[in-house]
Amino acid sequence: MWVRKRLDIGFRDLAFGMLHSVVPASRAALQRRLEADWSPSGDCLACLSVRTGLDLLLAMLELPPKSEILMSAMTIPDMARIVEHHGLVPVPVDLDPDTLGPNLASLRRAVTPASRAIVVAHLCGGRVSMAPILAEARQHALRVIEDCAQAFDGRGYTGDPDADASLFSFGPIKTATALGGAMLRVRDPDVLDRMRARQGQYPLQTRRSYLCRLLKYTAFRALCRPGPYGMLVRAWRALGQDHDRLVNGSVRGFPGPDFFARIRQQPCVPLLGMLLRRLRTYDPRRLERRAAKGDLLTGLLAPRVLCAGRAATPHNSWVFPILVENPGEVIGALRDAGFDATQGHSMCVIPPPAERPESAANVAAETLRSIVYLPIYPEMPDEAFRKLAESVLAVAKRPSALDGTPTAGLLAAAPIGATASPALRCH
Repeated sequence: MWVRKRLDIGFRDLAFGMLHSVVPASRAALQRRLEADWSPSGDCLACLSVRTGLDLLLAMLELPPKSEILMSAMTIPDMARIVEHHGLVPVPVDLDPDTLGPNLASLRRAVTPASRAIVVAHLCGGRVSMAPILAEARQHALRVIEDCAQAFDGRGYTGDPDADASLFSFGPIKTATALGGAMLRVRDPDVLDRMRARQGQYPLQTRRSYLCRLLKYTAFRALCRPGPYGMLVRAWRALGQDHDRLVNGSVRGFPGPDFFARIRQQPCVPLLGMLLRRLRTYDPRRLERRAAKGDLLTGLLAPRVLCAGRAATPHNSWVFPILVENPGEVIGALRDAGFDATQGHSMCVIPPPAERPESAANVAAETLRSIVYLPIYPEMPDEAFRKLAESVLAVAKRPSALDGTPTAGLLAAAPIGATASPALRCH
């Protein structure tokens, strides 16, 4: 069975991390080299995670209580959780299914006198155009924060120069993963200095915890081949267990209690060393091959199946979501054909503030209800993608029309199915 997501890291990198988990090194010097490599202009901060970076940034912005933070409506639950923790109000900005970026009309409706910032998420390996968002934000004096956790493209892009902050993740399932870590660019030097000082007061991530993570994902990496992974899935099913929850739960970044204590740590020396190695040695040709696979799959599926976000350019196909009326049936057919597709459990749609029900992100909710993630990575041969596409086309039903979206015309001819679901709340 083709695994849903192959870890983007090799055994040599994993061995390097294990070795450096026991080799002493100067942490301060390593962090300086890493940050200078990412941004020679000196506006960079290396953190434990994007969650850590957002938490630090909001703390140092010192916004008035109950200030509104506009956010791309589809995101991971922890991002809205962090906003609320700082006494701020997350407000969803509905998305455009063509790009999975913020819909400008929804952005304009979301702005109020209480709005202070917008968090723009680049999703699934695509990059939305920032120019119109920045123009709109500047009209209302909003700070612009780019969530680039899914958008790393081989060092060619380290954030829009006009954004106030850009946050990149190198967690376990990300491109060029270091099994943790984040690179931030913050354009306000005073805010950046205070973030650096606050992070310097955090406890250090232990070498042992990072070594345990390396060992865990080395085992995962070994199981990512079709044969071993297929046997694991069959064995788990035979025990009556849901392998989907097993896989998704195993790659969660900060599971369990004490969430804020977990993210408020400084990255350890071996993690900084791994980040530096991955950024200096990552082969961009791997991304080019993955992007080409994405183009191939799009050509095989479109226009009969809506490939969400493909209008966002450039696009490196970090993941490949499609929108269908019958996700369960499509996933079942794909697994029978040897492809481990999933709806995923890591994303949510931000609910509107209680006093602003009109800001509900209905398009994002319908998108999340309809989404199926297809496996895609360079190791899959073209013939596997043709078989995958045939399996999808045999059973997929186009979703019901999403009124008022750029894709409504394409979707209008689809069979009418269930009506749009209400916004899914972040848990």
